[in-house]
Amino acid sequence: MKLCRVLGSTVSTIKHPCYAGRKLLVVQPLDLKLEPRGASFLASDAIGAGAGETVLVCEEGRSAMLAFERVDRTPLRSAVVAIVDHVDLDTGRGVVRHNCGAPTAEPQHKRRNG
Repeated sequence: MKLCRVLGSTVSTIKHPCYAGRKLLVVQPLDLKLEPRGASFLASDAIGAGAGETVLVCEEGRSAMLAFERVDRTPLRSAVVAIVDHVDLDTGRGVVRHNCGAPTAEPQHKRRNG
């Protein structure tokens, strides 16, 4: 899994039928200090993440497919599987917490149950 930040979403009016109803997000990999690291890529959204959120992305094809309720033979390389609230790192001199965003009373996205 990779820690990433959602940069935005893609829009496609014509696509293969197995991708109907699936949102594709543009995500940027992050290092442990939450700084951009590496090239951005597309990930299928399994949880309703939005732009600016820090997420966990599964990059193993079969595991990425299992993140969705219906397991079909849709080819997937990566899927957003979690929205990250904070990262705690043990530096050897204590734990350092990196907050990924301020909590809000109303989520800006639709979260799935589970």
